[in-house]
Amino acid sequence: MSSHAAMPPHPAEAQPPPGDGRAGRRLALVGGSLGNLVEWYDWFVYASFAVYFAESFFPGGNPTTRLMNTAGIFAVGFLMRPVGGWVLGRAADRHGRKSALTLTVAMMSVAALLIAVAPSHARAGWLGALVLLVARLLQGLSIGGEYAASATYLTEASARDRRGLGSSFQYVSMTGGQLLGLAVLIALQHLLTERQLTDWGWRVPFVLGAVLAVVVLWIRRSLEETEAFAEEAAEPAAARGSLALLWQYRRQALLVMALTLGGTVAYYTYTTYLTKYLIGSAGMAKTTATLVSFTALAVFALLQPLAGALSDRVGRRPLLITFAVGCSVCTYPVMTALGSVTTYWPALGLSLIALTVVTGYTSINAAVKAELFPTRVRALGVALPYALANALFGGTAEYVALWFKDAGHESAFFWYVSGCALVSLVVYVLMPDTRAVALSRAEARDDGVRAEPDTTAEASSERTGRQ
Repeated sequence: MSSHAAMPPHPAEAQPPPGDGRAGRRLALVGGSLGNLVEWYDWFVYASFAVYFAESFFPGGNPTTRLMNTAGIFAVGFLMRPVGGWVLGRAADRHGRKSALTLTVAMMSVAALLIAVAPSHARAGWLGALVLLVARLLQGLSIGGEYAASATYLTEASARDRRGLGSSFQYVSMTGGQLLGLAVLIALQHLLTERQLTDWGWRVPFVLGAVLAVVVLWIRRSLEETEAFAEEAAEPAAARGSLALLWQYRRQALLVMALTLGGTVAYYTYTTYLTKYLIGSAGMAKTTATLVSFTALAVFALLQPLAGALSDRVGRRPLLITFAVGCSVCTYPVMTALGSVTTYWPALGLSLIALTVVTGYTSINAAVKAELFPTRVRALGVALPYALANALFGGTAEYVALWFKDAGHESAFFWYVSGCALVSLVVYVLMPDTRAVALSRAEARDDGVRAEPDTTAEASSERTGRQ
């Protein structure tokens, strides 16, 4: 362990890492965020347009059944996220954050193009649904690695006293991707008829996503590695990013899963499922429901940096605890009220209440998870347990909601969301605050101490494991 700390800097450190200077940090945040935006645009646009293309791949049956079929494929994409988290998280720890970020966006471009050209059931039977499934599996691989690579990159590239602010741009860009998808949906709703959208218009956003991903691929190739990774790059690649190494931090991995549980269920409830809920349960017009979601998400994106900056002052735990308490208490009344509104302003107000509460989790979860692990296993440590939690809970949230609705017990889903938040609340109360941990030897030297493992994120990880 001590020999690891004493290793000389890697030659890559001769180039200024993105953490050196404000201009470099801004460039890193912009580069990482733009790619993340396009990745999540491609991911979320599936959910946004599902009400239009469900009939193309799953004809017959009632609308809820068709949506359950498309939601099932949406959830299957989440099942591949742990695989993507393992493969690409390992790549990010062994070969660098930049290489993983470049690979993820390339995979997403291919997946978006596959969906755009998938044949309908009328033309090729169930082949179209199979192509849709393959594309979602590829998207799952991509997004499974994207979350960890971008979370790690944005956190490591930020100044130590602004990591909450810097990492908050992950959800700014994630939400920006969803907003872009909704903007395309709103534009197409005004330019095309309902029939045109159902027949072919839904393919347009996937073509756009494939093109944007190619542009971002070029941008990401110009990014530089973070200082934290450059310090570790002198070690043999085999010493980084392995499952055996992650096993040494299994308690931290379980902690990531537990603190993700409530946040991911709440996030997908109030983002991807909200529009369908307003349309299918409240009886709101599709265009009005889409506009509600768009406006609420725009405000939500603006809240992320504010909350992230607040966490740099007061710590991570107060925000996480506020989220969990608010979600546990407010979900049932807010969702019940949303189920009876049919106009824009009441729906927007209720949605903003819910998303403001969720901000306590989304704004800082990337930083919290990255701060739990040492550099040599940080990307994998964030990726795999987070992806597992999303596969089990986030990706299935919409399907569970529709299942309860189809069974005639829709309100039971509200209690399900509250229960998941309550489980995470226990974790937030018991876990240590990670704000002050050093992520690199350079940060540890700034504290005036030797950069041994017990002065960096590794020490924090070990202390967390003992609690």
